[in-house]
Amino acid sequence: MALFFDAPWFDAKLSERGLSRDAMAAVAGLSAAELAEVFKDQREVSAGQVAAFAELLGVKPAEVADRAGVSTPTPGASAEGRLADLERRVAALEAALARIGSTP
Repeated sequence: MALFFDAPWFDAKLSERGLSRDAMAAVAGLSAAELAEVFKDQREVSAGQVAAFAELLGVKPAEVADRAGVSTPTPGASAEGRLADLERRVAALEAALARIGSTP
């Protein structure tokens, strides 16, 4: 993962598509000044902004997240797996609460 926002990569992708930073700001709901902060690593991007940038640039969101220095979930950590883990944790907490509630 990149440790910083890779401005040259984003500028090159914009140039390949004949787009400007203003277009990038607009699709992400940012002002030009806010996007400038992103490019200078002074502002983080949200998941929605990553998705908007990816669509605009014609690349996968994971590539945008990597180039933007955004931490991404570990591969293989599917929604179903996270849900199953959460359900196990909730069941364990409910069992612990039941034991606490049954002690005199």
